[in-house]
Amino acid sequence: MSDTRQTSDELSRIGEPVRTSVQPAKRTLAEELRLQLADDIVRGALEPGSLLDESDIARRFNVSRTPVREALRQLVASGLVNARAHRSAVVARPTVVQLNSMFEAMAELEALCAGLAAERMPVVQRRELEGLHERLRVLSYDGNPQLFHEVNEAFHNAIYAGSQNGYVAEMTLATRVRVQPFRRAQFRNLGRLAKSYVEHDKVVVAIMRGDKAGAANAMRDHIETVREEYEVYAVSV
Repeated sequence: MSDTRQTSDELSRIGEPVRTSVQPAKRTLAEELRLQLADDIVRGALEPGSLLDESDIARRFNVSRTPVREALRQLVASGLVNARAHRSAVVARPTVVQLNSMFEAMAELEALCAGLAAERMPVVQRRELEGLHERLRVLSYDGNPQLFHEVNEAFHNAIYAGSQNGYVAEMTLATRVRVQPFRRAQFRNLGRLAKSYVEHDKVVVAIMRGDKAGAANAMRDHIETVREEYEVYAVSV
């Protein structure tokens, strides 16, 4: 599944009620491969310039080349891989300037969504957001970064939906696809899950109060902290 299709699929669900009592949707094989390869790249197991041969990867994970091809296509969109015509893809890594630019855009888009959600989110969606927030509170004690990450995505999706602006939600989700590997990596920092919950709490409180400026500022601060936490993680690997 390509990023464009994946983004469209997520957006097709973004206005639907968020289910807080079920497990996150099962990932496709291509998505699982993308996450594994992204982890290897972000933590340095696959160094910049390394060749990513489809056949080699398929043998490593015992899969066909089709999901590998899709996973690599998604990684190109994230800036972690450079595609080359008729040749193997190679590991890249966004420069500090490029990564900061992506996080800057992410912070402003998420802040816009949070501010609009404070004004427009219907009561039923506010309750669903509170349910996801409570689930993240429980998960913050479990020490499972992967599951926290999955529910965290649902939490942010709920805020995008709450903005009641499909175009803004679409841009925000597309940007998140680019930044996702770096956002996911920082959850491995010691104590990060609990800190993330506290940052979310400020966003949720502002949304529940209908405080547009407060929600936007809290979300902007949260994404800035995510960027800083990723920098801490990057130094440690």
